[in-house]
Amino acid sequence: MTTFTNPILPGDRPDPAVIRVGEEYWMTYSSFEAAPGLLLYRSRDLVNWTYVTAALPEPIGNTFAVDIAEHDGRFFIYIPFIPAPWSELTEPSIFVVHADAMEGPWSAPVDLGIRGAIDPGHVVDAEGRRWLFTNGIRRIRLSDDGLSTIGELEKVYDGWRYPDEWITEAYALEGPKLFRRGEWFYLVSAVGGTAGPPTGHMVIVARSRSIDGPWENHPRNPIARTTDAAQKWWSRGHATLVPAPGAAVEGGDWWMVSHGYENGFRTLGRQILLEPIRWSADGWPEAALDDIGGALVAPRGAGAQPDAVGFDDDFAELRLGERWAFHAPGLGEAARLTAGDGLRMAGKGAGPADTSPLAILTGAHAYEVEVDVELEGDAEAGLLLFFNNRLFCGMGIDGERMLSYSGGIRTHWREPAPQTRRMTLRLRNDEHIVTGWYRVGDGKWTRHAIRYETSGYHSNTIGDLLSLRPALYAAGAGAARFRDVRYRPLA
Repeated sequence: MTTFTNPILPGDRPDPAVIRVGEEYWMTYSSFEAAPGLLLYRSRDLVNWTYVTAALPEPIGNTFAVDIAEHDGRFFIYIPFIPAPWSELTEPSIFVVHADAMEGPWSAPVDLGIRGAIDPGHVVDAEGRRWLFTNGIRRIRLSDDGLSTIGELEKVYDGWRYPDEWITEAYALEGPKLFRRGEWFYLVSAVGGTAGPPTGHMVIVARSRSIDGPWENHPRNPIARTTDAAQKWWSRGHATLVPAPGAAVEGGDWWMVSHGYENGFRTLGRQILLEPIRWSADGWPEAALDDIGGALVAPRGAGAQPDAVGFDDDFAELRLGERWAFHAPGLGEAARLTAGDGLRMAGKGAGPADTSPLAILTGAHAYEVEVDVELEGDAEAGLLLFFNNRLFCGMGIDGERMLSYSGGIRTHWREPAPQTRRMTLRLRNDEHIVTGWYRVGDGKWTRHAIRYETSGYHSNTIGDLLSLRPALYAAGAGAARFRDVRYRPLA
């Protein structure tokens, strides 16, 4: 019997959207301000996932919860964009990209003209007409090709109301995912708010014999919820239900993919969770387990879950998307990068807060990362643990001194590091205790005099649904060359 433990994809990967295509599953998730965005992963067993491509090399705004659809042999990803500072958008807007295959290539985003809505969910009705449902829950008709809309958004479902004494963030009816099984259309939604108290977010279900309604609420809602803050996974929600590998839609096992925060490690963001679903005698999906924090029996035929591994990167190949992504980039941000003899990054902004650093995701409770940094011209560059432009820590050099950062600001501490234009920097995050080291050439490592405690570097502190990530930055009019990045998860 093969078992697995959550998460199935570690690190900050919120609002997962999953589709089964033949014997394979494809998944993406909200990329928010990161670029490349909408990273696509493939699996045959729901437990082991492999990166394939990025469907959105150049986002036109912050990408929120998407939906993947297949129709007449063509594939679609419906994307809500929230305006970014450099975007021409003025309010939340839903676009679509499309492709002949999930591997791509994917089209440029097509504006559907839907404003003031997020969280699209695609469904085809009994007559073959296509619809998008959105937060609210509202719906709008799609054209046959899925690339334009007909009519206006209309309210179609009021949601299920949980008891008022439950501790949640807000009602927030969102994340609709729809599917058909037998004579019923099922509508899976989230309520309770995705941040805030750990008992807030939850998964609810309604069904109807027609997408015109009326929608009948599950008599045992919610089907998944963190009921106690002592549980391992908090704020579980934004779920997609899919048949098990090899199972028919009408029978067999089903599984639910959702997201949640790990108890004690909100800094890692919302991670992707998998749990079994059973069907009741009265035709409702039910979560088979109350707590998904331990070892779970894997889908039949699943391979063993791999151990976390590190990497060395000399940038002979620039793995944007698969490994690295910019935070809050402008259009054409990748033009700042030149691979060869390490990675040359042109400077941007005046410091870490406005430089669009290049970051990696991590799901490790403890890890170490180091990099050789060399300055070119009038520049500052270094190594950070970066949440957003208001919250980060780490260190950099400017050729005259070492600059130290904590809590999103440059600290008063003047580290007595040597004056140099090239230095190797190392940060270790050991379950929120962050220690730094530095050395020149092959010399002795020197520990930075100040350690940081970062357990508060998370969404409820700063009001941004992101995670704490190792990141490289280069600021100023010059550039920096990064060599020999080494990342290691620690036991």
